[in-house]
Amino acid sequence: MAEKIESSIQNLWQEVRDLSLGTPPHIDHLPTPPTPLQFLRHYITPNKPCLISAAVPHWPALALWPSETYLRTTLATTPVSLHLTPTGKADALSPNPNAPSSLCFASAHVQTLPFPEALDSVIASDEGNKVAYLQQQNDCFRREYGALAADSEEHIPWATEALGCFPEAVNLWVGNHFSETSFHKDHYENLYVVISGEKRFVLLPPTDVHRMYIREYPAAMYQYHQDSGEFSLELEDPITSVPWCSVDPYPSPKDKKREIEKFPLYFNGPKPFEVTVKAGEMLYL
Repeated sequence: MAEKIESSIQNLWQEVRDLSLGTPPHIDHLPTPPTPLQFLRHYITPNKPCLISAAVPHWPALALWPSETYLRTTLATTPVSLHLTPTGKADALSPNPNAPSSLCFASAHVQTLPFPEALDSVIASDEGNKVAYLQQQNDCFRREYGALAADSEEHIPWATEALGCFPEAVNLWVGNHFSETSFHKDHYENLYVVISGEKRFVLLPPTDVHRMYIREYPAAMYQYHQDSGEFSLELEDPITSVPWCSVDPYPSPKDKKREIEKFPLYFNGPKPFEVTVKAGEMLYL
């Protein structure tokens, strides 16, 4: 009976992927932005991601933001929120400081600094000691980086028409090769544009949410001690819980066997989609 149920689930996964992502399942790579009707019909309605080249060739940001000098000058006195962790993994699971055999949801230590100082910290990041990441979210581009607003658009016109609304939030991330966003479930439509460098995404269809093993974890926050240059991790008081994905898609070799045994639906199920977004490209998800 168990084998029959497992086979049925596997068939269902495949059928859903075939319907929403094509045969074989794939993520469309569009040379130019779609029309609003195409975007609504082929991507928003079926919850299908797509990668768009030449998405924002008219944005001055593509030429200006790769220049440190331009950013430092334009944001010379602008205070921004800098997130600090020992490893670059903020908003991620970490050993519980009060019970190391269990896990907690760890948020970054946040400092407010003038942008040039914050950028210095991002550049000087050292994994295992201190990794800095500008990743405030919460509409941080409009709240903290307003001086850069003229370098992009307030919204993406064809997406706004298809979705029937303006962006609820516009965010900016500035990081390095240590910067990592843990596996999570998003509740919003996202348009992600890379201005400089590249960003790799690992994606699952919405119907695969059960494979993420979302569970409740106690919330904690890193504290960075300037005098010693060390971090401590402290649980929130009173204790609160955060629902978060339990799966690490890239476990270390020594942990891989154990992780496969703990999360078989993820590791033994259909492969996730991997997409690398490069400068000037846009990912809808």
